[in-house]
Amino acid sequence: MDEQTARLEKRVAQQDERIAQLERRVGRSSRNSSQPPSADRPGSPPKRGKDRSGRKQGAQPGHEGKGRPLLPAWAVDEVVEHWPLECDCGHVFVAADRVGVGEPTRHQVEELPVMAVTITEHQCRRERCPGCAATVTAILPRAIASSAFGPRLQAAIVTLTVRNRVSRRDVVELCEQLFASRISTGTIDAILTRAGDALADPYADLLGRVRGADALNIDETGWRLKGAQRALWGAFTDRHEDSGNPGILESFSQPDDPLNGYHATLSRAGDLWLARARAPAAT
Repeated sequence: MDEQTARLEKRVAQQDERIAQLERRVGRSSRNSSQPPSADRPGSPPKRGKDRSGRKQGAQPGHEGKGRPLLPAWAVDEVVEHWPLECDCGHVFVAADRVGVGEPTRHQVEELPVMAVTITEHQCRRERCPGCAATVTAILPRAIASSAFGPRLQAAIVTLTVRNRVSRRDVVELCEQLFASRISTGTIDAILTRAGDALADPYADLLGRVRGADALNIDETGWRLKGAQRALWGAFTDRHEDSGNPGILESFSQPDDPLNGYHATLSRAGDLWLARARAPAAT
């Protein structure tokens, strides 16, 4: 019995040592060992570099801070003046004391205006013809009759859905909460279809410019579509900051075959959000 107990105690000691080794191994990272950062587990905090000067991280004493720059006076919509209420000596200021000394300190606050859609009712009036006594009803202009939503609201919906990739249901909620607008997912689809049709000519123009360019820069980045990983391909005819027509961005569904993306047929859907900038009124 004593021999068996000794063997069990020895085994327990070995297991305790093994567990301790495994715990140390699991806890190792590039922050506490020579392990490279690439071997760190997902979610591990990044390793901070050592400052050989011994200074603390962040701005040093005497460093000139870089705050938010103030906008010029012409960009300010409203100015609110604040005057001192009392002095440290005990004097209480009154309106007659308000004589400014030097330049005031300035603080600017940016705020959204109270947003809600404006509702315009179009009434088609009826008149009786004095010639034949027939009743004639006015006809709505085609641009107004085509939708219950104005061009700016439709452009915002297209931007949220296509450029910012907000789901149809979330756009419905955003329109209700931000704009106090009543809209359905079916209406959003109809707006996107009309926007795509309106961009047919700008798309053809961009496509012709890209195909006729002397040289192209093509690149791709990750893109999710319907929950799956895809690739968003870009074909650029010029530098973005130097040209108002940087080219066409396209979305392809073959992320695992990069070469196939270069020869794929250009898709109108991927270009919708880029071309809308060239025809904002049409959306």
